Amino acid sequence: MQRGPKAAKALKGAKATQGTPSGHAPSPSFAATPPLSALTEKAFAVKAREGGSIAAAEALTTEAEALSVEGLPVGMEAVTDEVEALPLTATIAAIATGPVRAGIGVVRLSGPSALVAAQSLVPGLAQPKPRHAHFVRFESGGIFLDEGLLLWFPEPASYTGEEVVELHLHGSPVLLARMLRLLCQVPGVREALPGEYAQRAFANGRMDLAQAEAVSALIESKTEAAAQAAAAQMAGYWSARVEALREALVGLLAHAEACLDFPEETEGAEAELPARLSAVYAQAVALLKLGQQGQLLRLGARVVLFGPTNAGKSTLLNALVGFARALVDAEPGTTRDILEAPLDWNGLPLTLVDTAGIREAQANIEARGIEAAKQAVCGADIALLVVPPEASEAQLEAWRALAPPGALLEVYSKVDLGPPPAGVLAVSAQTGEGMAFLQEALQQRLGGGASEAVAACSQRQRAALEECCYALESALGAAAEGHPLELVSSHLQLAQTALGQLLGEALAPEVLDEIFRQFCLGK
Repeated sequence: MQRGPKAAKALKGAKATQGTPSGHAPSPSFAATPPLSALTEKAFAVKAREGGSIAAAEALTTEAEALSVEGLPVGMEAVTDEVEALPLTATIAAIATGPVRAGIGVVRLSGPSALVAAQSLVPGLAQPKPRHAHFVRFESGGIFLDEGLLLWFPEPASYTGEEVVELHLHGSPVLLARMLRLLCQVPGVREALPGEYAQRAFANGRMDLAQAEAVSALIESKTEAAAQAAAAQMAGYWSARVEALREALVGLLAHAEACLDFPEETEGAEAELPARLSAVYAQAVALLKLGQQGQLLRLGARVVLFGPTNAGKSTLLNALVGFARALVDAEPGTTRDILEAPLDWNGLPLTLVDTAGIREAQANIEARGIEAAKQAVCGADIALLVVPPEASEAQLEAWRALAPPGALLEVYSKVDLGPPPAGVLAVSAQTGEGMAFLQEALQQRLGGGASEAVAACSQRQRAALEECCYALESALGAAAEGHPLELVSSHLQLAQTALGQLLGEALAPEVLDEIFRQFCLGK
C-alpha cells in the first residue's frame, strides 16, 4: 500500500492551528506525546463509548493535566463532560473479525503497549520474530483460554505504522469478547473506536485519506466489481490520477503566477493560458465521471419503475430480475406498496423498485401507496416510466413531470398487443421482445459498466471533485471574458485546494474524526 506523507503532515499541521482551551499550547505530535496520567486516562474513559472529536480530547488532556492538584483534578466533572473521544496515543484493541461464530477470530492491538498486553495472556513468550506466526497457548491467571497464533509487527512496518499484534483464536464471539476484556485491563490499553486503526494509518503516513476510505468501501462492497474498484483505490490508483490532475493544475497555476509576477519576461505567455486551462478542465471532468461511476459501484443505483395502473410495471420487474418477485394480476391497483429487488447488474449493485400505479386513488390505502410511489420516483437514479399502449400525450406529460431532472427513461410496454410509436424504446415482458435494448439503455445510463472503474468514490470525494470542476469552469469563464489574471489565478487556487481536501490535506481534525467514525470497529 502506498504511503501518504503529505496527508500525515497536513493532519499535524491542521492540529497545530486549532489551539487549545484556556490558552494552553497545542498538543505535540503523536510520537512526542507523553503518557497520560491515570486521572486523565480515567477522564477519557468516561466518554470512550460516545465517540466525538479527537482534537477536543487532546486539547482537554493538556487542560486536565494543568488543573490537577495533589492527584485530584479541579472540576473533573466539567472536564469529563467536555471530552468527546480518546487520543491517538494509547494502545488500542478490538475484535477485527465479524461478530459471528467462525473457525477463526482475530483480536488486533496497536500502540506502544501492544506486545506487552499480548504477553500478559501468553505466559513465557519470548521476544517474537517480526511478521512470523507463533503457535501459543492463551492463559489468564493460570486458566487455559485457547490456543492459536500470535503475530507481531514492529513499528513502522505495520498497517497503522505503530507496533501491532494480532491474536488468532477460535472464532467464538464469547471467547473473543473475553480476550478483549482481559487485554483492556492491561494499563495503557483501551478498546478502539470505529475506524481508529485506519485513522492511525492515515495519521502516520501509511495511506492518504482516499486510500483509507477504500478500506471501508472494500468491506462494504456488494459485488465483485465494487470490491475490485475498492481494492484498486486502496492500492493507490485513484490517488495517482488525482495527483496527476493536481500536478497539471499546479503547473497551470505556476504559469499564471509567472505571468502576473514577471510580465515583461513572460510576454505572450498569457495567450497560452486558455488552451492549457481547457485541457486541465477536460481532465478534471473525466476524473469526475470516473468518480461518479465509482460512487455507483459503492452505493448502488435505484431504478424506480413508475407509471399508471396496469402498465405492466410488475411484469417488467419480474422479467428484469428473472423470477416472480412481484405479484401480477389483471385487476388494476394490485401493487400498493414499494417493492424492492436487489440485483447484480454486470457488476453494478442495482435495486429495482416496483411502485403503485399512478391514478386517482379509489381508497385511502391506495392513496398512501401512490404517494409513496411519487416519493420513490423523486429519489431515483433512473426513473423508468412504463408507458401503456393507450397512453395519451397529456397523460405522458403529467407522468414525466414526476421524475427528477435527468433521471427519466421511457419504455413502452406490451408491444405484443400492438405496435408502439416509431422511434421509441419498447418491450414485451411476456415475449421478451425489446428486453435486450432496454438492458442496454439502462447500462448506458448507469455509466456503461464497471470494468474500467478504479475507485469506490465516496460522496465526500465526489463533492471535492465537483468543487474542483466548478472552480476550473469559473476560471475558464473569467479568462474568456477578459477578466484580470488575478481572478483566474484565484479560481485555480480554489481548484487546487479542493483536490488537496480529496486526499485528506488541510482538513480540520473534527472533519477527519467524522469520516473515520463511519468505519466499522477493528478497522
